[in-house]
Amino acid sequence: MSYQNLIESAGKIIQADWTGVTAEAVARMRLQNRFQTGLDIARYTAAIMRRDMEVYDRDPSKYTQSLGCWHGFIGQQKLISIKKHFGTTDRRYLYLSGWMVAALRSQFGPLPDQSMHEKTSVPALIEELYTFLRQADARELGMMFREIDVARKAGDQVKEKQLLQAVDNYQTHVVPVIADIDAGFGNAEATYLLAKKMIEAGACALQIENQVSDEKQCGHQDGKVTVPHEDFVTKIRACRFAFLELGIDDGIIVARTDSLGAGLTKQIAFSREPGDIGDLYNSFLDCEDVDNLASLNGDVIINRNGKMVRPKRLASNLYQFREGTGADRCVLDCVNALKNGADLLWIETEKPHIEQIAAIVDRVRNVVPNAKLVYNNSPSFNWTLNFRQQVFDAWQKQGKDVSSYDRAKLMSVDYDDTPIGLEADEKIRTFQRDASARSGIFHHLITLPTYHTAALSTDNLAREYFGDAGMLGYVSNVQRREIREGIACVKHQNMAGSDLGDDHKEYFAGEAALKAGGAHNTMNQFAA
Repeated sequence: MSYQNLIESAGKIIQADWTGVTAEAVARMRLQNRFQTGLDIARYTAAIMRRDMEVYDRDPSKYTQSLGCWHGFIGQQKLISIKKHFGTTDRRYLYLSGWMVAALRSQFGPLPDQSMHEKTSVPALIEELYTFLRQADARELGMMFREIDVARKAGDQVKEKQLLQAVDNYQTHVVPVIADIDAGFGNAEATYLLAKKMIEAGACALQIENQVSDEKQCGHQDGKVTVPHEDFVTKIRACRFAFLELGIDDGIIVARTDSLGAGLTKQIAFSREPGDIGDLYNSFLDCEDVDNLASLNGDVIINRNGKMVRPKRLASNLYQFREGTGADRCVLDCVNALKNGADLLWIETEKPHIEQIAAIVDRVRNVVPNAKLVYNNSPSFNWTLNFRQQVFDAWQKQGKDVSSYDRAKLMSVDYDDTPIGLEADEKIRTFQRDASARSGIFHHLITLPTYHTAALSTDNLAREYFGDAGMLGYVSNVQRREIREGIACVKHQNMAGSDLGDDHKEYFAGEAALKAGGAHNTMNQFAA
């Protein structure tokens, strides 16, 4: 509905004895609060993701991206920056990392990524992110409305018309959130209940992994334990039922497999007949022949191709998979997840290597041609060392002279401006584009970037401010740059809603409003 239509609609509602209530003020407040509930957001953003997935299927250069954000303000500033620099939020999302919730948002304090944090903190962060994004809309539209008033007062009809068109074509800061539900925080019922809370908060996409929920580990740490496919499918199904119950018919489920780095399972899968999904899962177990049944005490024996074998079991009561089966298990995980209702895949790898990812995706696409990935461009990878070593290995294979490089020490600053360093940096720069074209990656995300940027910027400020630079450390490295680079929150009172509050005061009290944005507001020092 256009701005003018909203004014007309509001005018029909306002009663004669509602003094001081104007149709335009109501229209403005409605535009500034476009999304009434989290379900409105989930419905709107799910449609965006579905359209983006269709576009990617036609053109892999149209991949999508996101950064993990651990606070609503961080997510808000990210989207404000995207709109400032690129003029559109198209194909840019937010990622909610369970790792960052555990490390930064738990009442227990910093925790490892092992699903020990309060599950309620995940939907709470989704709600917080969207609260800040909606406030960014209200703030930006409020500034546009003020410009309309100034243009009217000056009698500048051309400017007013341009501003009214800008309001009608306004693009919201609200974008899809891909939210990490870990391994479901319990059984399928627990997964369903948490999924509902996350969707009600606004999440249109849920990422769930095939680890055991009570043994869950970070994807880039050791000791990962997977579950049989039927167990994982029940949780995928639980997420789908949650979406459908809440009327988000096109909600997105991202099925993550940790099998590439997981060498253990907690249980032997149930199998009805040879070749079924349970039998295939069990076929990867590391087993030994059984010669003497009497020698086994309280152990487990399975029938493999007509032969009795003993799966190797650790003292932890976990079973081992055979070495070298990770890729095969990944392929089976992916195909089975897609055939049972998942929309996108996540393959957790130990390094950012395009051909390694592509080798798995090619096999999946032999069965499901339009299979697409969400990929973790993880800070757990040493990107510099990995790509320099990839270039080193490629050059060595091509017969180039690499005698001046020490492969084990390629992280050194000494290699930054060398041919190997420059070529590796170019491969890092084009990694997302190249991997989307070759490896079926629809969505690239960095899980923990704002965790690291907060630490780095705080370290820089602390070094300067508490050192010889003193206050100049803040002014030169923060405020001066904010002003010159047009960082919106340099006017922190405006960012926090002061001008919005003044607008409301004027709506509610008219000329009697006591507003904060007068001549003596020090925020006016940043007008230039």
